[in-house]
Amino acid sequence: MGRMRLLRGVASGQVEGFCLIKSVAIRQNVKGVDYLDLVLMDVDGECIAKLWDYNVHSQGAFAAEDLVKVRATINIYKDAEQLKIERIRHAMEEECNLSDLLPGAPLNMEDAFDELLELAEGFGNKGLREITRTLLTENRERFKRYPAAVKLHHATIGGLLHHTLAVTHLAQSFADLYPQLNRELLLAGAMLHDIGKLTEMDVGSLGLAGGYTAQGQLLGHIQIGANLVLQTAERVSASGETAMLLAHLLLSHHGTAEFGSPKLPMVPEADILALCDLADARMYEFFSALDGVSPGGFSEKQWALDNRQIYQARNLD
Repeated sequence: MGRMRLLRGVASGQVEGFCLIKSVAIRQNVKGVDYLDLVLMDVDGECIAKLWDYNVHSQGAFAAEDLVKVRATINIYKDAEQLKIERIRHAMEEECNLSDLLPGAPLNMEDAFDELLELAEGFGNKGLREITRTLLTENRERFKRYPAAVKLHHATIGGLLHHTLAVTHLAQSFADLYPQLNRELLLAGAMLHDIGKLTEMDVGSLGLAGGYTAQGQLLGHIQIGANLVLQTAERVSASGETAMLLAHLLLSHHGTAEFGSPKLPMVPEADILALCDLADARMYEFFSALDGVSPGGFSEKQWALDNRQIYQARNLD
């Protein structure tokens, strides 16, 4: 996500407006005085914010997904924007347009999910069909609501489905180009590669990820997803070879140990899946970085893209 709409056009000074609380915690400074440590967000981005000298009895309690109105001053801390909150209160939905605050994936959730499910139900391999169909249908509502990340790529409502559909489309193109690939194995891996994120992330009713669950912290979505595949394979009586290969695709879909893969890809379908996953994540970061950049201009340095500044090309003659 980029810069909050609340901050657009303001380089410094005071801002005032509506936003959502993505996460909040009560902490203490070095003198033992409570303060609120928040992440505020709207449809365009998010920002860390602090409410110093916090008193819950006089200022009220705040929680993730609360709609609030804030008045704050923009500060720079460790080369990043941070808001020093001067006033904050709970707001009502009728005071603002909630669609301006909730970042959502740019697709029809029902149609996107049905496309994946129809693809899975058309598999000729019974084991792959039943594993994929079962995990999709049992998690339909969460799959349509969850982001793909707490931060970085596709960290929007429905971002998990948005990313999954894009990776599946990329996988289809590779399968068309290389008929030697096991098409159904590759597509099943594409559709399920991030299924573990439904357990990994702590997501509220609005579809905002405020952090990670205990399982997410201790196991991570890659291991959780592989376990789900193996458990589901046993439930639907899929063959051991089918379960093993599909689980391997999930275990290796980050490509290298540096990016968190417990195993390196050891079958061609696994290597292709890792490429598809990386390509979609990186393109999302590129396009997000260029949002709001004028032709001929450069973005801010992008941590997720090796601290590169991304150039917005002019129209070619």
